[in-house]
Amino acid sequence: MTELSLPLSFSPTWIGIAAAVLTTAAYAPQAFKVWQTRSTRDVSLAMFLLMVSGIMLWLIYGILIGDLPLIVANAVTLVLAASILIAKIRFR
Repeated sequence: MTELSLPLSFSPTWIGIAAAVLTTAAYAPQAFKVWQTRSTRDVSLAMFLLMVSGIMLWLIYGILIGDLPLIVANAVTLVLAASILIAKIRFR
């Protein structure tokens, strides 16, 4: 097998940062739409309960291992996902 040759400036951290930015940003349009329209009819309560729980655990994990990108990404994602969950409960 041949070894993959990567540029010297390449760092897997940049892939992690890009993934964190994209997956965190993915919640923003839904959160803004939910709060703007006050409609959560098509939002799954079970999915957001599970997602917020999982994000909270990722945040705790990031804190425990001291991984700043993991902490920041999951803290922001938690705020966005939790706001959708709160709206789902509040706007029933």
